[in-house]
Amino acid sequence: MYSSRDKTSDPFYKPHNTAQKTSAEIINEARNSLRTLKTRRPFTPREDQRKLFGPLSSRTSDNRPPSSFSLHSCSFESPDSRPVSGTRLSPLPHKPKLPSSETEEKVILSAPQPPLHAVQPKRSCRTRTRLLIATSHESVLADPSIQQVYGKGSKISKQIPFIKEDASEQDIASDNNFADQPSSNIVCKPEAQGRAEVTSNPTYKSRHADGNQSISPSSNESKKALHRGKIAEAELTVDESETEWERSYWNENILPILQALEAAQQDGNLEELCSMCNKLWKTLNDGSMLGKRCKRRSHILKSLYKLVDVGSDRLGLSLAKLILELRVSGKNLLNICKLVFKISRSDNNDCLFQKENMMGVLLEVLQNEDAQANSEAFLYCLGTIKFLSGNTLLLNELLKKQAVEILVELMKQVIRLNTIPENMTSNMCHLLVQLTATLRNLADISQSRPKFLSTNALMELCILLDYYIQDKDICTNVSRILSKLSLYHDCCMALADCSNCYGIFLSVLNKHSNKQDLLVRIVFTLGNLTAKSDMARKQFYELEGSIKALLRLLDTYCNLDKKTQSAMSSAKQKPTGQKQPTEVEDVLIKIVSLLANLSVHPKVGEGLAADKNCVLHLMQILEYKSIEDCEELVINTLAAIGNLSYYQNDSSIITKRRMEISNLLLQLMLSNNMEGILEATRIYGNLSQYQDVQDFISEQNVYKFIVTLLDSGQQDVCFSACGVLINLATDSNKKTLLKEEGAIKKLVECLRDLGCSDWHLAGLVCKAFWNFMDNSTDAGLYLGLEETNKLMELLATFLDGQIALDCHWNVNLMDYQRECWEIEFKPVASLLLEKIRSHHLYLEPLPGPV
Repeated sequence: MYSSRDKTSDPFYKPHNTAQKTSAEIINEARNSLRTLKTRRPFTPREDQRKLFGPLSSRTSDNRPPSSFSLHSCSFESPDSRPVSGTRLSPLPHKPKLPSSETEEKVILSAPQPPLHAVQPKRSCRTRTRLLIATSHESVLADPSIQQVYGKGSKISKQIPFIKEDASEQDIASDNNFADQPSSNIVCKPEAQGRAEVTSNPTYKSRHADGNQSISPSSNESKKALHRGKIAEAELTVDESETEWERSYWNENILPILQALEAAQQDGNLEELCSMCNKLWKTLNDGSMLGKRCKRRSHILKSLYKLVDVGSDRLGLSLAKLILELRVSGKNLLNICKLVFKISRSDNNDCLFQKENMMGVLLEVLQNEDAQANSEAFLYCLGTIKFLSGNTLLLNELLKKQAVEILVELMKQVIRLNTIPENMTSNMCHLLVQLTATLRNLADISQSRPKFLSTNALMELCILLDYYIQDKDICTNVSRILSKLSLYHDCCMALADCSNCYGIFLSVLNKHSNKQDLLVRIVFTLGNLTAKSDMARKQFYELEGSIKALLRLLDTYCNLDKKTQSAMSSAKQKPTGQKQPTEVEDVLIKIVSLLANLSVHPKVGEGLAADKNCVLHLMQILEYKSIEDCEELVINTLAAIGNLSYYQNDSSIITKRRMEISNLLLQLMLSNNMEGILEATRIYGNLSQYQDVQDFISEQNVYKFIVTLLDSGQQDVCFSACGVLINLATDSNKKTLLKEEGAIKKLVECLRDLGCSDWHLAGLVCKAFWNFMDNSTDAGLYLGLEETNKLMELLATFLDGQIALDCHWNVNLMDYQRECWEIEFKPVASLLLEKIRSHHLYLEPLPGPV
């Protein structure tokens, strides 16, 4: 090392160090021997089919919700259609009673009795008695046969149990259920004698002024008349709290649309149905009747439920938008979420979702409803959003609709629920799989990063990972999110500040060491954290069992990789060209990168360099793995060894095994891979401080490769080569070999071509020249006349600050360049020029600063 006590004789081994390091020195030190590694993000294949749980899911088919199912109008429940607000009508006082066996001969005055000779009804025929309501109250009252039996002006609605002027919603629901009971199809047919007969003929005959007329319910006209009767009934069923304006708006705007929907359904007109649905939504929206504000919401929902059977995806999505915005709940919310999910399974329907603006509607469901009470509905809603987030256009739409904020808030709610054990259900776990998969897709967009940061999502994801560590699917999705976000500096630093994340990551590594896709992402995330944060290196290293866990994984996957390689060798399969790493190789790449990044911290680096198990595993990889087999793995292993070789003391295993390592590096110097050669040269730069390594380099002609690297024209390559030459030039025998190989000339050219753009490299070249001239008696012998003249001229020019720094530098780099020139180049170059002049070598001293 350079010493101020003897400025003219001490050789250079290491860069000059000052008491207080500047930013330039810190950067240059890292460049000398230590460097962090960035690896490629693990590849996540796109799923070919849209399913709740893909083929890689750990869930089996018998313990997960289905992705395929049938759905019909009968799946919906009518009670849910009851209005939430408004006054419920009290039940009618009359309750019809069936005659008991003891009193069946008695005549019930409130209804005509059949004659004794009447034919008994067939029990197998079931027709609802409410067919009488198919006509309006006015038509029933106008029937002369009815008037003949009951008399004009009588209040028939109080005497006939199946005609009610003010039927409540409760009664409507009861009548729906009544259809399931056995029916005798009783139809009244008044006669002149005032007696009624029972018939099994399900045709109602009424006598009017224009004669007898039969109406068959099987005809189209009958069906339309039946619907008109029901719409009329809906019109008559009025909530007492309904205002005059609401009643008028219903009759003038909404009721015609419902009638048009029924007519379009009867005609099978899909275009008209879709048009009417859109018109209905606009009408309700204009009247502020969406949500649960409409008093007759139940009648709208009943009409919409019937249209589900049409089976059109386009119509189904329009219906779903309407029904969801009418705020259904319970089973109906589940069914409509299933309907939307079913439609979203085809990517051909993505344009329909965009057209209907369904993103906001689905996200509102997650905001407005209770996750615990509607966990299954949320599952299918989130499954739909997950599918749609695979579409780039819809993904950006989701981001604009605050999807990240809504999903993170939902995740927080579920985490809070998890603190109560009885709240834990399998549906909640399934739900979180869909939620985290959607966040995983959102994390792909760079604009989403500020949203993840502002919602404190990174810390919440770590907590989720901890709570659901048993669920491999949730852990995998969370690891994918974190691995994506950790690539960016702001997110990486925010995650590094989550002090509990390191222990959680370690727990996941221990828990799921056999799940490669999860393991590789957790290690990748840790690698990104330790590449940027010295605090992260220290915190992870100090976790009990952290390094043992990494080395255990390294050993396991090395053995797996060797078995795979051995099997390929037995089958005589050789890799052709550049190939992607296998899953096992990818795990090894990430673990080795993490070790390399950890070793940048001095305390951690010294500990790992002294860890025999760690060093031997790294050496093992170089022994069995060639750079042609897996370039990235070998390069990362070399980088890790290079970082560890920086810490040279008696406890260092690298120092003790330096000759074995030097021999392993030799085969890499003979390869055609420039990056591999560069990494090997860096290690030689550290190990060549030892005499036995210097002898190995000269005996194996490695120095010839080192000198050749000076011709590369690449700053980093020349920098590493100069590091080796500085150490070799301390030995007089090695100086002769280097001069014969043309090292002096190449060093001068390197200073001329690259010095002005890299003052750290220029300083290193000057140190190499200094070591060539450390003995004054033979200084000229090694430099030569021509090289000395060129060197003195370059030094004089570069030591002029105005000339040296008068380059077209980026403004942001000017301060850094000036600092490097003043610290790394100027002191060494001044001493070198002074030494050349003091020995009066060949030429008179050139003018210039000393």
